[in-house]
Order: sequence, then C-alpha cells, then structure tokens
Amino acid sequence: MILDDILARTRQDLAARKARRPLSEIEKGLPASPTGRSLARALRPGTPGITCIAEFKRKSPSLGWIRQDAKASEVTRLYAAAGAAALSVLTDEPFFGGTLDDLTTAHAATSVPVLRKDFIVEAYQLAEARAAGADAALLIVAALSNAELSALLAVGALYGLELLVEAHDADEAARAVAAGAKIIGINNRDLKTFTVDRELAVRLRAAIPADRVVVAESGIRDAADVARLRAAGVDAMLVGETLMRAGDPSATLRALLAP
Repeated sequence: MILDDILARTRQDLAARKARRPLSEIEKGLPASPTGRSLARALRPGTPGITCIAEFKRKSPSLGWIRQDAKASEVTRLYAAAGAAALSVLTDEPFFGGTLDDLTTAHAATSVPVLRKDFIVEAYQLAEARAAGADAALLIVAALSNAELSALLAVGALYGLELLVEAHDADEAARAVAAGAKIIGINNRDLKTFTVDRELAVRLRAAIPADRVVVAESGIRDAADVARLRAAGVDAMLVGETLMRAGDPSATLRALLAP
C-alpha cells in the first residue's frame, strides 16, 4: 500500500534527521509565540463562500512529476494574489519533491497562513515545521493511533501550530472529532490506493459538528465540484494538482473561487 511505503520511508529519514539535529536543539530556537496567521480564521472568515488552501507540490506518487522546476516563492505569491486563504506546502522529498526550505520560502513570500503537509508521525516533525515558519501542519488519522493523534494535537498547541486533521472515512472523521480537532480535512483520495471519490467530502460533511472547520481535499477540478462542496456546507477546499498543472494557476484559482 502506498501509505505504508511512504510512512516507512518517512520513519527512516526521520531517524537520520534526529541523529543530525536532536529535538532539544530545534526546540531551543522555536519562537516564543505563534505567528499570528491563524489557519482556522483564514478558512472561516465569517463571510459567505468557500475558501481555498492552495497547494504547492512538484510531484506525487501516482502522477510522477507535475511541475519539476516550480519555485515555491513564485507559485505561492501567485496563489496569494489570486485569493488563496492559505497555502499548503509539501515537504516530503522522496515522494513529492518538496523540502522544508520550500515552506520557509512560502512563508516569507506571502502573508497568509502556511501549512506543512507531510506524513507526520512524531513531535520532532512539528518542531521542524514551527522552526521552518509553518503556521499549521497536517496530521493524517490513518497514520496514527488515537493516543498518537491526541499527543500530537497537544504538542501542536504547545508549539503554537494549528493542526489540520485529515480523515478518509466516517470512522476516521469520528476519531478526529473525538480527539478534539478544530480543523478537519476530508480527503477524497484514499492514501492506501490513491483512488479518488469526488463525492466523499459531500457525504461525510454532515457527520462533523458545525463548530469545526471542514476542508475538502483532492479531486477538486472545476466550478461544478466547488458548487457541490459549497452546497454541502464545506468551509474550504485544498487544491493542488489542478493548480500546479494549470498553465495559469492564478486564473484557475480565481475561477474556482468565483461565486
């Protein structure tokens, strides 16, 4: 399964990074307070409409290279100028061609919240994210036990990070709610097979309490997809491949966000 392969490689690389730079060393340099860029507020600003987390990624395990030479500073500036409420930056290098430097660059190039999107299994990665300038980070329910999920949510709060907790089915969504996640993503893509069910977020939206911010992820391609999400009461969408493949990412994002 693809997720298992990614997690195995993640743990291997993580062990090497921890040997080079211990957690205690990273923690010494962490900012004393959050950046002030709130992901939750950006995604649910109190005005009508659906907001967007625009994603920067160069490749994926299922598609290979999407835009190999893409520069984080250029692409994320375009996203922010086109109305992105927040940015997602893939920092996994083996499978997605990303780095923590991309995240740092995106944060410096824009004024919107920046999310570290990676396969986070330990507090060390949250410290890395905060040190690199992240305002938020992704946790994937399928990759974590309930105890691990709760512990990482607590660490995120300690570091001043907001956490987007991603689910792929009703059971995972219930686990995210029970853990106290304030921002819950519904990934239309099954990370075990990488197949996409574009209606999944619409079906699962009703299972998530109204006080949580709900983000639909993956498979969002056009205005019709966005209209279905808006009608279902989804707060935000995370769009990556559609934008990264577009000849004009700004125009594509504006079209998706149009009323």
